[in-house]
Amino acid sequence: MSEESAKVAPAPTHHGLSIGDRLDRLPVLPAHHRLTGVIGVGLLFDMYENNLSGVLSKVLQADFALNGTTLKLVLASAFLGQFLGAVVLGRLADRFGRRRAFLVNLALYSGASLAGAFAPSVGWLVATRFVAGIGIGAEQSLTDSYLADVLPARHRGRLIAWAYTIGFCGVPAVGLLAVWLVPLTPFGVAGWRWLFLLGALGSAVVWVLRRGLFESPRWLAAAGRHAEAEKLTARLEAQAGPAYVTTAPAPAPAATGARPSGGGMLRMLFSAPYRRRTVMTWVFCLLSTVGYYGFGTLAPQVLAAKGFDVVQGLGYTAVSFFGYPVGSLLSAPLMDRVERKVLVAVSACAMAAAGLGFAFAGSPGWVVAFGFGYTLLSNVFSAASHVLLAEQYPTAIRAGASGMAYSLSKLTAAALPFLLLPLLESGGAMLLFAVIAGAMAVLALDVVVLGERTTGRPVDGFPADRSPVR
Repeated sequence: MSEESAKVAPAPTHHGLSIGDRLDRLPVLPAHHRLTGVIGVGLLFDMYENNLSGVLSKVLQADFALNGTTLKLVLASAFLGQFLGAVVLGRLADRFGRRRAFLVNLALYSGASLAGAFAPSVGWLVATRFVAGIGIGAEQSLTDSYLADVLPARHRGRLIAWAYTIGFCGVPAVGLLAVWLVPLTPFGVAGWRWLFLLGALGSAVVWVLRRGLFESPRWLAAAGRHAEAEKLTARLEAQAGPAYVTTAPAPAPAATGARPSGGGMLRMLFSAPYRRRTVMTWVFCLLSTVGYYGFGTLAPQVLAAKGFDVVQGLGYTAVSFFGYPVGSLLSAPLMDRVERKVLVAVSACAMAAAGLGFAFAGSPGWVVAFGFGYTLLSNVFSAASHVLLAEQYPTAIRAGASGMAYSLSKLTAAALPFLLLPLLESGGAMLLFAVIAGAMAVLALDVVVLGERTTGRPVDGFPADRSPVR
């Protein structure tokens, strides 16, 4: 990013209120509910795709005669693509707009998943999962940036939690569809291929729905497109009613989180105003993947190591995965009442305890109980985490900065099969979950020590001290 492109004039204001101020003071409107729903359905297929390779790992291992190395490549390929997608499409969203980046990322993983359904070889499968990963990798950082931009501050946490609740229904969906389709060959086609096809078709439908999203007024203002930002904000104010309409010009403009001047994103992120937040988010993203994706990706492998066959393992995994949407649903009433960093730290420690219980569990009942508990807690953790990370940076660099942090989590996720599968093979489930528990404990310490209070506070006016919106 050049110094010239990093400088953006402040947006016009009304009654001393910036575009961001005006968006934050709005009540929750039908437009907010609609966009939350559309984003949530997109997240559903993102979660579906994210968990597809892990859920099918044992099936793909048998169908393609995968050895240890090729299995790890299949599991890692999508996450390597996600690393690239999180960085590149996050920057694209800051430069060209959130809506445009949304359409690009959906097109990528819908098309690649369709191609993956017809994979004739493991090489083709690895390549298509990598390309799909480029689109998948940007989905969550784009979602967090867009919703943080457009939702009122007082309701931001709850509505983002609802979007992710819809999204996480995709995790048990892929598990249940796998239990149903894997033993079958509809029309002579292997069941796992239908799973890829269904994901591609669903993502294509979401692409059509997302064409109707409006661009973020905050981003438009930060990009200097004040007339468009004003038009969209005025439309939302009109929906809210006369009490929210602002027409008289303010005597002086107010800054709205414009891009800081400087040379390049990295230099910016480690400058004085952002350094502490960047260290916190990067450590967080490196470690969160160990706990979150470590379970989702390797649960079928852990159950196989415990002696359950493929179909049994898929069934127990699918039931456990119902904890994902339930946990996200339970987080919704907590999000705007409990400080985000406290919720993240407590849920991370609870995940560690549930993971150790899952490692010890021997009977199907305890396996499902601890698996469900782990996924439930992990999505209280996840919902709070997504909002916390979206609130760390100003509008003009939010998607790019968040994308860089998320990209680190994708690198960790790509390395997980190479790091954690050997632990499972050499020391069993107990060693595996002991390492996961240690990572979550360090993460909780990182957030408590370096994290700042963000609940109910506006995302603009950064990095000055921000008071909660009343």
